[in-house]
Amino acid sequence: MASKTLMIQGTTSDAGKSVMVAGLCRLLARRGVRVTPFKPQNMALNSAVTADGGEIGRAQAVQAQAAFLDPRTDMNPVLLKPNTDIGAQVIIHGRAVANMDARRYHDYKPVAMQAVLESYQRLRAAYDLVLVEGAGSPAEINLRDKDIANMGFAEAVDCPVWLIGDIDRGGVFAHLYGTLALLAPGERGRITGLIINRFRGDVSLLAPGLEWLTRETGKPVLGVLPYLQGLHLEAEDALPRDSRADEDSDRLRVAVPVLARISNHTDLDPLRLHPQVAVRWVQAGEAIPPSDLIILPGSKSTRADLHRLREQGWDKAIHRHVRYGGKLIGICGGFQMLGRQVHDPTGLEGEAGSSAGLGFLDFETTLKREKHLERVEGHLRLEQAVVTGYEIHAGVSAGPALAHPAIRLSDGRPDGALSEDGQLLGTYLHGLFDAASARDALLRWAGLAARETPDYRQLREDGINRLADAIAEHLDRHWLERLTGG
Repeated sequence: MASKTLMIQGTTSDAGKSVMVAGLCRLLARRGVRVTPFKPQNMALNSAVTADGGEIGRAQAVQAQAAFLDPRTDMNPVLLKPNTDIGAQVIIHGRAVANMDARRYHDYKPVAMQAVLESYQRLRAAYDLVLVEGAGSPAEINLRDKDIANMGFAEAVDCPVWLIGDIDRGGVFAHLYGTLALLAPGERGRITGLIINRFRGDVSLLAPGLEWLTRETGKPVLGVLPYLQGLHLEAEDALPRDSRADEDSDRLRVAVPVLARISNHTDLDPLRLHPQVAVRWVQAGEAIPPSDLIILPGSKSTRADLHRLREQGWDKAIHRHVRYGGKLIGICGGFQMLGRQVHDPTGLEGEAGSSAGLGFLDFETTLKREKHLERVEGHLRLEQAVVTGYEIHAGVSAGPALAHPAIRLSDGRPDGALSEDGQLLGTYLHGLFDAASARDALLRWAGLAARETPDYRQLREDGINRLADAIAEHLDRHWLERLTGG
């Protein structure tokens, strides 16, 4: 089979590009196609550590899993991790190269495009099919110049495009028609088909609209994908729409303050999907409710998010929670917040300086330019439970509290801290709750006596397979056969 490329673009963010690529990767891989995911440029704070020791967007790691592959940096050669409203850390081929504001990055795009094309050519040489995911929408007029994420990439490699829209948002016909109308004629010609995502109800009722869309645009509708209730795939960036926040007294109540630069919130997915846990995302302007466990998640800008905690009054609520016997976990940036000070002498995440931590544990953190990236495993001090995860952090922590680590890694290194009274736990490990043994031990520690722990890894696999089956059933078979060489 000759090497091919297909790009999936969307009418909006969260239209279904990531899940479409993941589902197609699994469907085609099951049919014997050597397929790989690829996203030229990703802007996300959810990331993963690759098999070759770099950092890519979390969605591409999920897509790699769908294709039965280990994630590699070539699958997402440019990753932007916002650390302010106008700036981001720029990661090229898995390594951070600089912090740039939007204007500086715009000038840097030709360099980034070279990295994109180098990765693409390596993947194209190694696989039968490269499934490319766009970013946002190709009709964002202000981003067309020097574009490397959507049509700029498609034009550079001369590949066809499928355009997907989300009907659950409403206005899907306007989204699809309007996107096509805003493209240049040559770009419009690259789109070979349209897909409608997340439809609920009787698809025959859509027939008049589908006929109109094909007639007015000249583009075939390749399929109408159903809304898959309860489907779980790790989010590219946005917080999940669902949240078990009811007052069921039999559930463990977990509160998660939503930081402005929250990162890798997918760490909480195993708890969100647990039938005996109620996770509440606490948004700005909301008070932290009575909880059994508060989790401070990862942060791309630890000092700025510490300021946000205090601005919202959450610091006082957290101290009150601990004073009355509640449990507290800090993950990565959230762990750094538990200490006495966070120092940023070079202005790595913003203005240079230091910020007082929450003062729960006796240690300090200094941010360093070189980021630590590693996939690890080890044992929790709690019950010696097996834990797996990955480290993505620029901070180096030191102090007496670290003499009582929360985790002992398999290479002998200590990680994090467990307070002497056993109420607070901090760690640099993302994926803390992924392994069932660690999740059970942590839930027991937090106060959940009975457990019905689902196999989280199997839930991920089931979601990917369910998505692939839906695509096989609802996408035009002629077009699927073209992808498989049939």
